[in-house]
Amino acid sequence: MIKFEHTLFALPFALIATLLAAQSVRMPHGLPSGRTIAWILAAMVGARSAAMAFNRIADAQFDAANPRTASRAIPAGLLTVGQVAAFTAAAAALFELAAYELNPLCLALSPIALAAILGYSFTKRFTSLAHLALGAAIGIAPVGAWAAVTGRIELVPLLLGAAVTLWIGGFDIIYALQDLDFDRQAGLRSLPVRLGPARALAVSRAMHGVMLACLVAVGILAGLHATYYVGLTIVAGLIAIEHALVSPDDLSRVNASFFTVNGWVSVCLLAFVLLDRVFAR
Repeated sequence: MIKFEHTLFALPFALIATLLAAQSVRMPHGLPSGRTIAWILAAMVGARSAAMAFNRIADAQFDAANPRTASRAIPAGLLTVGQVAAFTAAAAALFELAAYELNPLCLALSPIALAAILGYSFTKRFTSLAHLALGAAIGIAPVGAWAAVTGRIELVPLLLGAAVTLWIGGFDIIYALQDLDFDRQAGLRSLPVRLGPARALAVSRAMHGVMLACLVAVGILAGLHATYYVGLTIVAGLIAIEHALVSPDDLSRVNASFFTVNGWVSVCLLAFVLLDRVFAR
């Protein structure tokens, strides 16, 4: 039920924030303690698992009616709502424990983060901007990781969070094209429903353009070097490929665009931030 590949969307950005935060406070070897890293990872696992499990509960009736999602665990009868609810509660508890173990700021902000990642599941019922709500929920990850290391929130993690918000929101628009007819029939909202496929894809491209601008700003403010911008150029190329794979008249490669290309975007950027840190020493 919990797709591991979805972790590749948020986790690399959280690790990027962890590295840059450690650099900003001049930690030895450019890394926080192993304990801090372990609790950041625990928070990520808890938050991601709680969000995805809760989404399966909230969307169970829609998943059952949609041929594309009818095989998911709850509508297929593989798991009961009670079992998934218990799992959601356990994952949320792990997230709260991790926030407690990290620092007071993380603990104070954790209920807001939890409300965002769980509340996203209802947004498609009342707003066409649900894609941005999903992006913002996942965009909390780098902000939280920075706060876990430094005990404060600054401009760099906010820009990273904005980049994640726009990246996730942009490709969620592409993913939503698969459910255009079903969403119309079910009364669910999305930008493809509101604008049509062509204009929705244009919005997605614009969001990804601003995302790249945010990442340029991150590089400047964090004092990153040429290696980072090489990676960012590759990321821009991957984003271009993502959009080239999909058109309003051909949705056959949406999954390749969504899972394969986007998985490489975040991993590639993390790899080049690591290389930048190595060459900067």
